Amino acid sequence: MVNERIKLIQGDITKVNADAIVNAANTSLLGGGGVDGAIHRAGGKAILEECIQIRNRQGGCKTGEAVITTGGNLPAKYVIHTVGPVYNNGSKGEDGLLASAYLNSLKLAAENHLETIAFPNISTGIYHFPKTKAAAIAIKTVQDFLAENGTVKQVIFVCFDDENCGIYKGML
Repeated sequence: MVNERIKLIQGDITKVNADAIVNAANTSLLGGGGVDGAIHRAGGKAILEECIQIRNRQGGCKTGEAVITTGGNLPAKYVIHTVGPVYNNGSKGEDGLLASAYLNSLKLAAENHLETIAFPNISTGIYHFPKTKAAAIAIKTVQDFLAENGTVKQVIFVCFDDENCGIYKGML
């Protein structure tokens, strides 16, 4: 089912012009590799400084939860940091945790009256979530949310690589 409120692009999420981009963060919120490192590098120190404040206040971000910071030097006004699950053969509730990461990011966007949000392919890199399964969870979670919420006008799935882009194209 194609939804006019869902868009797919292939490219670098740090260059996307949206109200918010989502960072596939780790629980420390202090930056890392992959998308997380790219967002921290491109966004500058303001993002890290706010992440440190959040960490000092609440001790980081748990898997499946989300927090919001400035976009710093990014085209996006905000970064929503969410922690996806490390995939462990699907035996540790990973599907539900991944859906929660997407859902809590969307809820945070709506609470902050943000109309456009861009997602990377959460947990499919070093966290080894199977890409096809992750895409199905992401798309279903977003479609269900958009069916119930009018604040978020557009969700952009940003795929960095050809493989993820092909998977999403086949599902949207």
